[in-house]
Amino acid sequence: MNTLLEIENLETVLHTGDMPVRAVDGLTLSISPGETFALLGESGCGKSMTALSIMRLLPGTGEIVAGKISIGGTDLLQLPETGMRKIRGKRISMIFQEPMLSLNPVMTIAEQIEEVLQQHLNLSHEAMQARIRELLEQVGIPDAARRMHEYPFQFSGGMKQRVMIAMALAGEPELLIADEPTTALDVTIQAQVLDLLRHIQQQKRMAILLITHDLGVVAEMAQRVAVMYAGEIVELATRHDFFHHPRHPYSQQLFAALPGKQKRNQALTVIQGNVPSLAQQFTGCRFVDRCNQALAQCRDTVPQWHTISGQHQVRCHLYSNNAAQAATSAHTVAQETVHVVSSAPPVTDDTLLQVTDLKVHFPIRKGLFKRVVGHVKAVDGVSLKIAAGKTLALVGESGCGKTTIGKSILQLIQPTAGSVRFKEQELNGLKRSQLRPVRSQLQIIFQDPYASLNPRMRIIEILQEGINALKAYQTGYSGNNTAASAQSPENEIDALLQRVGLPAEVKWRFPHEFSGGQRQRIAIARALAVNPKLLICDEPTSALDVSVQAQILNLLKSLQNNLGLAFLFITHNIAVVEYLADEVAVMYLGRIVEHGRIDEVMNNPKHPYTQALLSSVPHIEADPARHIIPLTGDLPSPAAPPAGCHFNPRCAHAMPVCRAAYPPASSFSATHTAHCYLYSQEHRTTDYEH
Repeated sequence: MNTLLEIENLETVLHTGDMPVRAVDGLTLSISPGETFALLGESGCGKSMTALSIMRLLPGTGEIVAGKISIGGTDLLQLPETGMRKIRGKRISMIFQEPMLSLNPVMTIAEQIEEVLQQHLNLSHEAMQARIRELLEQVGIPDAARRMHEYPFQFSGGMKQRVMIAMALAGEPELLIADEPTTALDVTIQAQVLDLLRHIQQQKRMAILLITHDLGVVAEMAQRVAVMYAGEIVELATRHDFFHHPRHPYSQQLFAALPGKQKRNQALTVIQGNVPSLAQQFTGCRFVDRCNQALAQCRDTVPQWHTISGQHQVRCHLYSNNAAQAATSAHTVAQETVHVVSSAPPVTDDTLLQVTDLKVHFPIRKGLFKRVVGHVKAVDGVSLKIAAGKTLALVGESGCGKTTIGKSILQLIQPTAGSVRFKEQELNGLKRSQLRPVRSQLQIIFQDPYASLNPRMRIIEILQEGINALKAYQTGYSGNNTAASAQSPENEIDALLQRVGLPAEVKWRFPHEFSGGQRQRIAIARALAVNPKLLICDEPTSALDVSVQAQILNLLKSLQNNLGLAFLFITHNIAVVEYLADEVAVMYLGRIVEHGRIDEVMNNPKHPYTQALLSSVPHIEADPARHIIPLTGDLPSPAAPPAGCHFNPRCAHAMPVCRAAYPPASSFSATHTAHCYLYSQEHRTTDYEH
């Protein structure tokens, strides 16, 4: 088999302090034409730095100090910068993780793609414009001839990611490096992007280096998998061998940390600790401090490569003497680590939050006098309820109004109409002074903990701020006012940090000194500081690694069991929904289209949108019967929703009646309802209370 990309003993260091950080330390891999090679691992293990090293786009502090990188026999490290400019975009292209930060906001899409074409292809202006239209149509941009002259801010997240793919494909590269290409995308958009990459790969025989921490995406896309940890590869295998027989303890613990419905009554396995500092000199295995199978020799002897079978290799001492015995031992331990059963949450029928016909419409103003010419119907008649100690998951595509619902419940956004009742008290229309006693009962955990924590304040100040603002209304962390008041403020902060699994001494640090998972724990501690009864969690695990996600989910479930907290959990991660939620509401364009208990909706989805959503979720285990239901087009604008059922322009089952009026609710059980004309009259009800 021919080799397209070959990397040998690559060493990349970052000169950021007294000691150089060995971001990539002795990495070796090869990729063949037409192959998809996945690079897995936690944040900080060196995946993105490997990609930047291949492209020679390292930051100012970065330097490649040893090794070899060649593509098609050309040694990239020996080329001058002028030579690399001919390689980038032509032979090797890269899709960066955040498309909004990678696109120039003051240039049109056509102008940005044109830069690539001017650099690598000798085309006339007319041919160049035709090529740009062809590229955008190839990646599924509707009305490409018009939209190519628009700016990035006029595109949705999924559309911007498609534009990045079009730009990367403009020079017809031999190798495409995709750095977390679907991390921030909904599952429906993710399925479209992955299908697009597969289609183009088959046409052009292009190789793909896929950098991700999503094991489902790897299972669908990759032929070979490399697991990276602390700057080096620790396991290399074919997709089948990796997903059926992971050998390295780190790989096994990654699988054990995955959420899912089969683990609903269990605590997820957590990989304790963090990736070690790469500024130190390692004398043994780099995973030893977090390994549940560590041997004595792991601390003082660097493990070597051991071949398990065929292309399956692992860097681990467990396989140095008796590989078969070690494999059996490893498998047993990995299985035992996940059987940790957590106590069931308290059963209650008390309705804590009741939302009825909630509407949030934002006015569209135009002209000199800013007259209202229309409304963006972000939320358009939503009803839901949450009982104490229960979790309601809210799922749907970006832009459907999920976050707006959460903020309007908290009265951070003023609802246009409807009712929000918390403990039988109506919140809509209350003044700020009247809302203040309720604020301590309702808290939110934002999606990006770094953006929601004040970078100029220490952790103790961040946590104390909420307590001081609402101290007249809170009853203490334990629910016992006397016990709480007996503690000093600093002791209360220490107890709060310990509750979310952080040592008390971290209270003197600033937010930038923590990892993503630790910052999310701090955000949860801030929400708990005022003893809430309802937590609104807005995508709290979307940007986290599998292992860190497991820590946060375990923490949330533990807090619910111990404190009886209720959660409104906003997410697009279906595996998290299956693990954590009691009920799920599926939202589309400002309205809930299906609602029911978690098993009812996941096992027997009724609405065509729910069916398409669930069919798009990537699975680790191959299912021959699985059929992805494609969604044509993009989410319509909430400023001009389609007449009738909002989903009818994208629905394969649409009928004339679907365009005439919005469908009433059809009931399939006391708890399971869907708004769809596909179901017979006996399922219909005019009273949608769920």
